[in-house]
Amino acid sequence: MDSQLKAYCDQLDKLDFSKMYNDDFLHTWDKTTDELRALYAVANALRNLRERNISTRIFDSGLAVSNFRDNSTRTRFSFASGSNFLGLQLQDLDESKSQIAHGETVRETATMISFMADVIGIRDDKFIGEGDAYMKKVSKSVAQSYADGILDHRPTLVSLQSDSDHPTQSSADLLYLIHEFGGLENLRNKKVAVTWAYSPSYGKPLSCPQSLITLLTRFGMNVTLAHPEGYDLMPELVQKAQGYAAKSGAEFKTVHSMADAFEGADIVIPKSWASYAAMEKRTKLYAAGDSKGIDELEQKLLAQNATHKDWCCTRELMAKTAKGMDTIYMHPLPADINGVSCEHGEVENEVFDYHRDGLYKEASYKPYAVAAMIFLQKVRNPVAMLEKLEQRGRSRWLQA
Repeated sequence: MDSQLKAYCDQLDKLDFSKMYNDDFLHTWDKTTDELRALYAVANALRNLRERNISTRIFDSGLAVSNFRDNSTRTRFSFASGSNFLGLQLQDLDESKSQIAHGETVRETATMISFMADVIGIRDDKFIGEGDAYMKKVSKSVAQSYADGILDHRPTLVSLQSDSDHPTQSSADLLYLIHEFGGLENLRNKKVAVTWAYSPSYGKPLSCPQSLITLLTRFGMNVTLAHPEGYDLMPELVQKAQGYAAKSGAEFKTVHSMADAFEGADIVIPKSWASYAAMEKRTKLYAAGDSKGIDELEQKLLAQNATHKDWCCTRELMAKTAKGMDTIYMHPLPADINGVSCEHGEVENEVFDYHRDGLYKEASYKPYAVAAMIFLQKVRNPVAMLEKLEQRGRSRWLQA
């Protein structure tokens, strides 16, 4: 066996992740630390096999169904890539072309798309409380149809972003950091600035920063959350981050200065988000069908954002970090770039362009994170399967 693959398998042998089999992956905080470590080890093992041109197809047939209730580029193609990587064919559920508009229930839709589907990926991140509730309803529906004997298997769910968490993104982020720092254990005590940044648009989900603060603190990273007054995240998730930090021996704090967060940071992650209170109000207005109220709220929030244009990742701010411009800058993309995608935004073009290769590498880990989530949910003995894939030695790309 390849020495690196063996190292990943040895890691897995020391972990308890048996409960991931035939389960869903909706939030990182639903998983134990062992289960998260297993996710990263499997993602790395699958990448190892692909880079050695060994096929990782564990399915000969079957569907991966995606349901994107919000726009997406990286996550959409990462789900397609990760599913195909394991041998599944992708089928996108376009709700505008389905019977949902004619009153089809969630339970009926979930069952109808699941007859030959092994995994369902859902993005539903627009409204507070709605995305998580919808995914749980889909999960409960397919489980019931399986229990009733309608389905011959139980499709597993992967959250492709909800209103509270973005597990595929934060997992890709952590995989990138693991490789940049040479191992998960080397991330302990690294200082991370998770900061709000100005955007000329509003309504960006809270799930990206929430996903980061609740995941990085679990592995001993010192996280500073920075945002202007009034741009709070969900209080229960801030409390969760505080609890993880206390348990891992890390530090978690909130400040209202971008410069303070950048001071001595090893990693900076500046990105815009809407305030929790604003998103709650927006959700209620949509539920009431109050289009006038929605428009008025949007204008109010855009004006509020505009008072914080100085919250931008600049070369001057990068100079405050541990390694200046060479400090790791991260973003889930697309970023609002000064003079490129907007007049004023989250990051100066000079900073973004300097870190472009790193940002693309960060994104490259997402298909492997998705594939690992599916793999752990569908494979009863992951170590034996990884060994079998290598022994089978089927070329992913056949060349004479």
